[in-house]
Amino acid sequence: MRYTDWNPVYEAILRDFGYDRAGDERVRDRLAVLARRFDHDRLPPFAGATVAVCGAAPSLADDLALARRADLVVAASTAADVCRAEGVAVDLMVTDLDKNPETAVELTHESTPVAVHAHGDNRPLVEEYVPQTTSEWTLPTTQAEPVGPVENLGGFTDGDRGAFLADHFGADELLFPGWAFDDPEVSPEKRRKLAWAERLLYWLERRRGERFAVLDGRREDIDTSALPVE
Repeated sequence: MRYTDWNPVYEAILRDFGYDRAGDERVRDRLAVLARRFDHDRLPPFAGATVAVCGAAPSLADDLALARRADLVVAASTAADVCRAEGVAVDLMVTDLDKNPETAVELTHESTPVAVHAHGDNRPLVEEYVPQTTSEWTLPTTQAEPVGPVENLGGFTDGDRGAFLADHFGADELLFPGWAFDDPEVSPEKRRKLAWAERLLYWLERRRGERFAVLDGRREDIDTSALPVE
């Protein structure tokens, strides 16, 4: 994902939520100071792989057979804990540190890469936990313009950022265990974020020429008005 392709969608997200680009940039800049440039050779071999992008929905425990048949597992946030508890190795974690930052720290100490994301309201978490990670296993990311060691590979929520990352590095097929776009237990803002995750996966599958099973039966109802015409 090139930033020039991502930026119009990012601007639509900012408008929809009323977020401040400057806030994202401030935390991005702080992450740029705390992190080092990530060596992509430390990533698992995405090229040509079937990648399970595990979401953190309650259904994940029942979907782990799908993760087990994948070549690689990318885990969003607390999905990393569920996978590890059930004996499914996590090859990369994607997180903004808001739920289980200790897991992110631990994985980097175990030489597992973790994509740590900066956005407008997680500066305290970035300040506290990034210095605790093993820097060579920490991939710093932003949804704003990339600066220094901080990269933008596309995506908004932890889950869809994992999918965009796997795509960026050449994954052949993407699977989506543990995803739920209609979780009634989440807050109204989280529901809006899940709607954006759904839109972004739809955009990604169109860019890839692939159809994600997680979107089956949902495509006709997805609001695509903010997405670029491919």
